[in-house]
Amino acid sequence: MARMSMGVRIRLSAMMFLQYMLIAVWFVQLTAYVKKLGMGGLEMALIGSSMALGCLASPLIGMFADRNFASQKVLAVLNLATAVLLLASTQVTAPLPLFVLLLLSMLCYMPTWGLTSSIAMSHSPSEKFPQIRVFGSIGWVAAGLFSIVAKGLWDVAIDGTAIPLYCGAGVALAGAVFALALPHTPPPAKGQKTSLIDVMGLRSLVLLKDLHFAVLILGTLIATVPFSAHWTYGSAFLEAKKFEYLTVTMNWGQFVEMFLMLLVPIAIARVGLKWTIVIGLCTLLVRYAAYALGNAYDQEPLYFSAILVHGIIFGFFYVGGQIYVDRKAPKEMKAQAQGLLFLIFGVGLLLGNFANGWLIEANTVIEGTEKIVNWQPMWLANTLISAVLLVLFVLLFRDPVAAKASEAVKAEEAPADE
Repeated sequence: MARMSMGVRIRLSAMMFLQYMLIAVWFVQLTAYVKKLGMGGLEMALIGSSMALGCLASPLIGMFADRNFASQKVLAVLNLATAVLLLASTQVTAPLPLFVLLLLSMLCYMPTWGLTSSIAMSHSPSEKFPQIRVFGSIGWVAAGLFSIVAKGLWDVAIDGTAIPLYCGAGVALAGAVFALALPHTPPPAKGQKTSLIDVMGLRSLVLLKDLHFAVLILGTLIATVPFSAHWTYGSAFLEAKKFEYLTVTMNWGQFVEMFLMLLVPIAIARVGLKWTIVIGLCTLLVRYAAYALGNAYDQEPLYFSAILVHGIIFGFFYVGGQIYVDRKAPKEMKAQAQGLLFLIFGVGLLLGNFANGWLIEANTVIEGTEKIVNWQPMWLANTLISAVLLVLFVLLFRDPVAAKASEAVKAEEAPADE
């Protein structure tokens, strides 16, 4: 593949920036908003699950991008629909209507994670994808500027209000307009015969016949169960430990991710794609061991360690997995394959949310009017899951395509060394 021009690189980077700012500006603060509306724990959990449920539409949207419409136009339509639905959600406060609108918005938004990845890797070597994807992390962190600016200029605290939803709608609208300026990405399988399997977006399931691809997909499903413990319940744990500025504290992981993401191509070139992914799994184990040890011995530095390694987990494991999927999938189903990966991510989040939520509930006692949670069983369970997954993945994932990815990076970097 020819090298990216600077113009294409800038447009793809801006695409990632807007796409991840879109979700971070409102979803991170959603629990506080829902709580202020007076909703109970079950209603909060249901609304919070909208993100994971939104991933279920990813393969279907990928099918449209592979077979029917240019990817950048699909992205524009999805972002426009997301903007309308987020705007509509600001007008309701009852649990059911709010859940329905947020679920519909997530069914439009979550497939864009796979779609933007497919667009980026259609116009750049897949191993260079982290250099584009890092701007998504920058956008996520930059979403905090909305709160800072509102407080600094107008002395308005937007946390726990509907204002972040308005901000999200505005960013989504900007993303819809900007998508039309992206490089043209035509459907690679346009004109091919379409079956019911294609209509359902499930053609990429044939890739599961390959043992190594199946191991990666199953590994992603299992890894996301412990991943969700930090993602969903990390802030509640830190609040119980009397931490302040929870959003800022949790966002340190995304801040460090901006720098660690740039190490992914270097790791692929030096140790290969398989071992890059393994490093991510090792770090997943380190995170939950840190939480468990920190909780057992009341060591705050270990909590910060668990937060700061987020970039290695997400960049090396999840983004490494996206690179593998891009190299493994045939041209005519690359978008569907990325959609399948994010579908599995969503299913893993759902399983993790319920499993970890059950562990929390089972280890909660009431003392007077206060609920006291024993967090240790959850941290130990996720440490064990991470350890078993790491061993099995190292033993079973031996795809030569992973080695080819390493050689591709070296070939790409070679001219720069001359």
